[in-house]
Amino acid sequence: MWKPRTRATVVLAALALTAAGCSSSGGAPEAGSGGGESGGGSGDPQYTVAMVTHAAAGDTFFDIIRAGADVAAGESGVEYTYANSDQPNEQATLIQNAVDSQVDAIAVSMPNVPALTEALANAEAADIPVFAFNAGLSEYEDVGALAYFGQDEAIAGAAAGERLTEEGAQNVLCVLQAQGQAQLEARCDGVADAFGGAVEKLYVTGTDMPSVQSTITAKLAEDPSIDHVLTLGAPFALTAAQSVEEAGSEAAVVTFDTNAELVDAIESGDVQWAVDQQPYLQGYEAIDAAALYLSNGNVLGGGEAVLTGPAFVDQDNIASVAEYARAGTR
Repeated sequence: MWKPRTRATVVLAALALTAAGCSSSGGAPEAGSGGGESGGGSGDPQYTVAMVTHAAAGDTFFDIIRAGADVAAGESGVEYTYANSDQPNEQATLIQNAVDSQVDAIAVSMPNVPALTEALANAEAADIPVFAFNAGLSEYEDVGALAYFGQDEAIAGAAAGERLTEEGAQNVLCVLQAQGQAQLEARCDGVADAFGGAVEKLYVTGTDMPSVQSTITAKLAEDPSIDHVLTLGAPFALTAAQSVEEAGSEAAVVTFDTNAELVDAIESGDVQWAVDQQPYLQGYEAIDAAALYLSNGNVLGGGEAVLTGPAFVDQDNIASVAEYARAGTR
């Protein structure tokens, strides 16, 4: 097990140079707003944490994660860098860059653990603690991560499947925006396990939203028996609502995850409900847990994952969530 560190490490410039080639957000990783500049921190940053995610460019879900990380960094005396790629091999390179730059800790989402295993093993060999979040629940201990913050996707999928059954759904189309991501498959599989009707998976290219819309529209036109479209991210729910209208379908749209734009859709009924995994908490806890471990040897969870969801957001409770969602924190 890693031992807590007391040294201060300032490696932002080196990390920015080494990671520049792989971040799908457009070059070098961005520095977070920690170091006492926001959220109640004081003095110069004591630790440097590299956050590396599988986010595709423009993914609004990860904006919410970063909002939480920003606040935690400010409160905890941490300077953190952020880098992302939705290509597993590139994400592995970003992790290795962080290792080579001798950061104090790494926070990482892990939808494709086999591709990241070597880089994570190198982090452990370099005595750099790793904190997993959002994706990689079933494998985080195998790769030596100290904690996991996120949703159990099988539990979340089962909760969605049970709700669909209660609402009388019969034929559900589960739209997956990326192939090969274990957490997305677990959601659809969890729905299928708990649902009393039929579930069909539809794979789309999530980085090409016009293609997503045309693919869903074509499927709905082909199969009018589909009564619910279940998407696995808020932007795809909004697109699916357009597809329902375009296809002349009577299918209801439900989704996993939220963003600011989804509030209006739930209020209007264009989207019936969302399964909220509270990504703000995931980003906050990943950074805060790293700071607590580095400064005091603390580990959250008692050897178990710290679950941040699921919870349902619908017309009954949207009023209590809308303020935070529109502010980018839910």
